Amino acid sequence: MPSLRTSATAIQPSWRRPRAKWRRPIAAGVDVKKTPIFSQARVPAHAELAWVFNCVARLGWLDRMTQFKEKSGKHKERASVGLYTYPVLMAADILVYKATHVPVGEDQKQHLELTRDVAQKFNNDFAAPDFFPLPEPVITGLGTRVMSLRDGAKKMSKSDESDYSRINLTDDADAIAQKIRKAKTDPAPLPDSEKGLEGRPEAENLFNIYAALADEPRAQVIARYAGQQFSGFKSALADLAVAKLTPIAAEMRRLLADPGEIERVLADGAARANAIAEPVLADVKRLVGFLG
Repeated sequence: MPSLRTSATAIQPSWRRPRAKWRRPIAAGVDVKKTPIFSQARVPAHAELAWVFNCVARLGWLDRMTQFKEKSGKHKERASVGLYTYPVLMAADILVYKATHVPVGEDQKQHLELTRDVAQKFNNDFAAPDFFPLPEPVITGLGTRVMSLRDGAKKMSKSDESDYSRINLTDDADAIAQKIRKAKTDPAPLPDSEKGLEGRPEAENLFNIYAALADEPRAQVIARYAGQQFSGFKSALADLAVAKLTPIAAEMRRLLADPGEIERVLADGAARANAIAEPVLADVKRLVGFLG
C-alpha cells in the first residue's frame, strides 16, 4: 500500500500559505524523513493533473460540494472559479501520488468521495481500470472535528472573529489556559454517560478535546468527572492542553529562528515528491493522448 505521502502536501496553493506555516507540521512531530513536506508550487504535476481532472469532473459533482456553498454563501456568482474547482485540485493532490488512504477530518470526507469519482471516471474514460486507486478516507479519534470554544455547533476556525473561539499553536500557556476557562458551557453538572452529552454541544466538544489530548476513551473521561462542575474539569483540561501544546509552540519558535532548516526540508521534500509525481503525470499524458 502506498504511504500516506499526500497527508503532508500543501492542499492550498502555496501563495496562500506563508512560509512560516511550514513549521507547524514539523513542530507537531511529522517525521520529514518518512513524509515529505513541500510547497505545492514546486511540484508542477499537481496543477497539470488538476487541469486534466477538470476535463473529467462534472459540474453536478462540484455543485454538491458543501464547503463551496458555505464559503460562497448567497453570492455564488461572485465566487472565483478557483474556489469552485478547488476540490478537483485536491483530487490531483491525492491521486498524483496514487494514495490509497488519506487521513482527513470529518468535514473533508466529501472531498474524498469526489476524488474517488474522478479516479473512477478517469479509469473508465481512458480504458485503464486499475490506473488510479479509489482512495479511502482515514478518520480516527475524537480530534477529527474540533468545535469552537464559543459555540459548540461551529467548527473551530482561524477565521472566526473571536480569538477566544480557538486555541492557536502559537498561544502561550497563559493564553491556552484562559481560553479554556472562558470556553462556553451550560449550567448543568457534567454528565455521567455519553448519552448525557446529547443536546449539550459545548460539553461534548470539551470532552472530545480532553479525550483526544489524553488519548483516552471519551467514556473513561466522562466517568472520571461525572457530576462535577465545569470549573474543575476546565482546570484539568487547561493543564492537559498546556502540557501537550506548549512544547509544539516552543519548537515552532525554534524553527522560526532558523528559516534555513525549513528551506532545506521544503527543498528535499519537493525533490522527493517530484520523483514520485512526474512519472505518474507522464503516464496520464500518454493515456489521454498528450504524448505519443
